[in-house]
Amino acid sequence: MKLLKKWVLLLLAGLLLSLTACGREAPPPPEGTIPVTVSFGAMEKLTKAIGGSAVSITVMVPDGTEPHDFEPRAEDMVKLSRSCLFVYNGMGMEHWAEKAIRGAASPGLITVDASARVAPILLTDEEEREEHGAYDPHTWLGLSEAKEEARAIRDGLIAASPKDRDLFMKNYEDFADRIDRLEEKYRGSLERAPRHELVTGHAAFGYLARDFGLTQESVEDAFATGEPPARKLIELIEFCKVHHVKTIFTEETMDPALARTLAAEAGARAETLSTMEESGDESYLATMEDNLSKLDQAMNE
Repeated sequence: MKLLKKWVLLLLAGLLLSLTACGREAPPPPEGTIPVTVSFGAMEKLTKAIGGSAVSITVMVPDGTEPHDFEPRAEDMVKLSRSCLFVYNGMGMEHWAEKAIRGAASPGLITVDASARVAPILLTDEEEREEHGAYDPHTWLGLSEAKEEARAIRDGLIAASPKDRDLFMKNYEDFADRIDRLEEKYRGSLERAPRHELVTGHAAFGYLARDFGLTQESVEDAFATGEPPARKLIELIEFCKVHHVKTIFTEETMDPALARTLAAEAGARAETLSTMEESGDESYLATMEDNLSKLDQAMNE
């Protein structure tokens, strides 16, 4: 009986250790990589850019779910507890992040609030403040802000795996250099553009607008599911006419037929900008190059 009790205790101890993070006998990650959990798609792209082949990434928020609407389940806590590193955007985007960290109950888990050192944009719209909090959380969609987030991820990865420091430093330097080149490529053209009004279906591009001296006008309610409010539609049409706006930008998840209809009413065309909230194979830099190319065309047409 004593021997049986001893084996039971050993088994329970082994199970407990298997649910903890690095340094606590966690299961080895696939192919010797570093297990990292990220909150949503954009954090996945930034972590891939810095971690490269050295990381194995689990995305917590499933595709089709807004990061700020997500609520972690018990199985999400278990997955997080098996990671060395947890990367989340912060700035109010994931109100559930602290809850998830507590639920993982993993003393060895390293956490990265990627936007902690980003200069925030204060939200003034009451509905947006109610949804997101005091600050605009879409920091990753600005170039200089993404570079700062990548730096925070780099430091987190180095803390999780010091032996890979040189790799992470090099990957960050390459990423930062390409961000600088992207900014240089488009800044002159956008500054000289005849238009500087960025009309979006969702107010997600405030940091991108700030980076390039643009003015973002969100018509989110006009793109909501169902019949667009007449007041918002009228405001949209008038704004586009006054500022000679030729393109209205929407997200991948919005109804394209409705977007085209509203754009036609405003005498404009509909185009898509990626917010990178969902997982995908395309890199952060490739996605932002595509976004900026579309933006440059719209501001200069």
